[in-house]
Amino acid sequence: MIGDIVSLLFFLLLLQAMVPFVQRRILEFRRHAAIRALEVKRKSRVITMIHRQESVSFLGFTLARYIDIEDSEQVLRAIRMTPPDMPIDLVLHTPGGLVLAAEQIACALKRHKGKVTVFVPHYAMSGGTLIALAADEIVMDPNAVLGPVDPQLATGQGYIPAASVLKALEEPNPNREDQTLILGDIARKAIQQVYETVYALLRDKLPEEKAQEVARMLSEGRWTHDYPITVEELRAMGLPVSEDMPKEVYELMELYPQAPQRRPGVEFIPVPYAPPARSPRGGEAK
Repeated sequence: MIGDIVSLLFFLLLLQAMVPFVQRRILEFRRHAAIRALEVKRKSRVITMIHRQESVSFLGFTLARYIDIEDSEQVLRAIRMTPPDMPIDLVLHTPGGLVLAAEQIACALKRHKGKVTVFVPHYAMSGGTLIALAADEIVMDPNAVLGPVDPQLATGQGYIPAASVLKALEEPNPNREDQTLILGDIARKAIQQVYETVYALLRDKLPEEKAQEVARMLSEGRWTHDYPITVEELRAMGLPVSEDMPKEVYELMELYPQAPQRRPGVEFIPVPYAPPARSPRGGEAK
């Protein structure tokens, strides 16, 4: 009797351990099917770069995702496997990440001969914006945002804006340490490097002076690094931004869920509502 109970408990534990694996495999299958359906519809290569906090294994802790070298390797591989004249559609949702990886992806997309479209359903900040600037067309949800690409420098206290370092150095201080001066030199180089990258991405999309102006605007630290740049602001800069987001992109995003929480922070009834019917006189029907 005790042996049967132990066996049953062991089986239940094994089953519980297997459920996340099966669910993950089903989700991956649905993602691939959705990506393939979008490719067939648009006759393109679809690549997704969607970074969320992800639950790791069955232990339950979360891992924040950012653009890294592994991402650039995978995107570059996908581009190499795409015929030169085939359009590429990149679904982008990211807080940013490693500048080197973002620049590699942006330059590879820039060199692709076929049309490159970047879809931003929610946000693509920092390095994500750098990648979006490489596209022939940026398609955004009306409420989606991009962000500044001004470099952030790693210090012992975390990351600080390069522009803020230069601003601090403008203040007279005879007691500055050599380390601060070195940091200032790195900050100048970092801003110039990012400016040149952004300018190179924009110079065939905008007039010369406008490309330089936008490159300075995005790289010099005019705003805080998390400043949300809206569709209207991007259009005012002269960037090719559309709001014609395919519904398939929203459906695809649903297949990349955030790590589960004990209590959801946002809740609503997940069905579309029709607008209220109106009477022939123009008032609401009763």
